[in-house]
Amino acid sequence: MASLVSSPFTLPNSKVEHLSSFSQKNYFLHSFLPKKLNNTTTNTQSSHKFKCAAIGNGLFTQTTPEVRRIVPEKSSNGLPTVKIVYVVLEAQYQSSLTAAVQSLNQSGQYASFEVVGYLVEELRDANTYKTFCKDVEDANIFIGSLIFVEELALKVKDAVEKERERLDAVLVFPSMPEVMRLNKLGSFSMSQLGQSKSPFFQLFKKKNKSSAGFADSMLKLVRTLPKVLKYLPSDKAQDARMYILSLQFWLGGSPDNLVNFLKMISGSYVPALKGTKIEYSDPVLYLDSGIWHPLAPCMYDDVKEYLNWYATRRDTNEQLKNPNAPVIGLVLQRSHIVTGDESHYVAVIMELEARGAKVIPIFAGGLDFSGPVERYFIDPITKKPMVNSVISLTGFALVGGPARQDHPRAIEALMKLDVPYIVALPLVFQTTEEWLNSTLGLHPIQVALQVALPELDGGMEPIVFAGRDPRTGK
Repeated sequence: MASLVSSPFTLPNSKVEHLSSFSQKNYFLHSFLPKKLNNTTTNTQSSHKFKCAAIGNGLFTQTTPEVRRIVPEKSSNGLPTVKIVYVVLEAQYQSSLTAAVQSLNQSGQYASFEVVGYLVEELRDANTYKTFCKDVEDANIFIGSLIFVEELALKVKDAVEKERERLDAVLVFPSMPEVMRLNKLGSFSMSQLGQSKSPFFQLFKKKNKSSAGFADSMLKLVRTLPKVLKYLPSDKAQDARMYILSLQFWLGGSPDNLVNFLKMISGSYVPALKGTKIEYSDPVLYLDSGIWHPLAPCMYDDVKEYLNWYATRRDTNEQLKNPNAPVIGLVLQRSHIVTGDESHYVAVIMELEARGAKVIPIFAGGLDFSGPVERYFIDPITKKPMVNSVISLTGFALVGGPARQDHPRAIEALMKLDVPYIVALPLVFQTTEEWLNSTLGLHPIQVALQVALPELDGGMEPIVFAGRDPRTGK
């Protein structure tokens, strides 16, 4: 039962001009409250008293991984079962991976797939972590992505490391090095990651010490290595190619890409499927960075091409056709777009356009948005900004995302724009209901990652604009 907590506060009779700018803002907002709470209010000359009611139990992540668990039907024609356990930062992969597994099970070929997913913050709960460890103990495949909170990364490492040799495949995509070293695909391993003799040592040179630099280096590998490794005869080269292909599938994120990803990994590394010919398609690749609009026929990597399409739209109102209409730059996470978890972006875009503002929504596949900001928001000829303001809908730092931020680089890019920069918050570690009902507000990790770090870039007005659904993860 949620508790009701009331806390009184007092507005002094100080003159507005004597207050700080922050206090002036709050004084202005409270000036719209009724001057009398009831007919018996007295002593209004000394102060105005109000009561704020907050409902909730103060807890944060209360969702259960059971909403992400799919167990195949027992009547599966004697097919072997492949169990997949995954841990991710956010829930945008939940609906896409669920759809992929359900599609595979409905086909009734090769194997029956069981899957369960955990949001990394859920592992703080002792019972949830115990369940996670038990799931890993009888899993075939482990997948991890964007695990950057150190104490939770160590919990994942401890649980998976115990079962690493037994697991058929371990796939960890950009995360802390301690977790990345768990990777295992046949003879492919990252156990020496970060050491000079590691083939991936180049990723950790000084210029790439930030997590954002590491992620961008991984993206470059994704584009080039599979074509090269395909022609090398050694098993180690082919296993490395499988890892890079896996990353391509994962970053592609659509249900079709994830279906082919699971087919490839299961058919190649699960012993029960050895000798079974499982056909899979190559990954459908998307731009690493570019411009996306829900009504556009494609993603754009040229702002002028995008604006040419924008000018031809027939669905726009008269305000948008005005050449002097304001232009707002939006910063989006690519993973939400490719996995189909983009309804919160669509809602903001449609609302801004309905109010007469043109939008340029950009995205990036890595963790560094400073390049796309400079590329798509600044006119390459005049060097003047093409936008009147920028709103980041990721909630994260401009450079480094949920990992280690590089605010000097972010500030450098934003100073070239010299326009207001707002960082709005999607609720990452809470559902909408959990946030509304909590007496403590935002999850502490979210306060750090999506309020404090963006403020180092110059981000302002951290307004909550979206929250995820507890059932679908969207």
